Amino acid sequence: MVFSTWVDHLPFAYDLVEAIRPKMTVELGVYNGLSFFTFCQSLIENDIEGVCYGVDCWEGDVHTDAYDDSIYQDVATHARDHYRGITYLLKMYFNEALNHFDAETVDLLHIDGLHTYEAVQEDFTNWYPKVRPGGIVLFHDVMARIKDFGAWKYFDELQATHPETFRFDHGFGLGVLRKPGGDRTAPEHPLLQLLFSENEEERRKLKQLYVHASHFLEARRQANRFKAMAGGNKKGGQGKAGNEDRVQA
Repeated sequence: MVFSTWVDHLPFAYDLVEAIRPKMTVELGVYNGLSFFTFCQSLIENDIEGVCYGVDCWEGDVHTDAYDDSIYQDVATHARDHYRGITYLLKMYFNEALNHFDAETVDLLHIDGLHTYEAVQEDFTNWYPKVRPGGIVLFHDVMARIKDFGAWKYFDELQATHPETFRFDHGFGLGVLRKPGGDRTAPEHPLLQLLFSENEEERRKLKQLYVHASHFLEARRQANRFKAMAGGNKKGGQGKAGNEDRVQA
């Protein structure tokens, strides 16, 4: 558990992986890995044979400011210790990584790099051909109208031109887009049915569900922290409580 505005969408990310069972997931913009490792955890716990590629230069940008190599080292260590064999970190720019993937092979693409309108547009334009027909593309921060963020504007345009989209408004927002095509003969997972339903009431309830789910997880984390602190106080010191807090989170 690390600081990230992605914290509001962890339950949905976990469930989405279970629903689409992706063989290949690609995340553009990993930073400290919270969303990336949520995808990985869902693969393992739902017994899905898939791999996750994380692409990032791990240098920072105008929105995050520059940072040292310790962020990358922490992510690489966590990946090696907990997700060996299903995670691959590509320390490079997004455009440099394009040649590492064939067309229409990515089942789940997460775009979370530089958030200007131009950058999000470039990332989607370049990587969309890599997504298989029927694959899913996620856009983070589609409700963040701060600084020069433009993900919200670009996703609004995509919603007007793509028939299957969904937007979570809580947190900093998360956009969901399904590429046309693919095999639609088999019955769809209920989550996908709700995501792309034309019933506005069902879509509204789905949004509410994941707002409540994110609040529940945060409340449980807080309860674990308080419990750990209480246990540490009984033992006469704060050092152990601090360690338990970190592990429980």
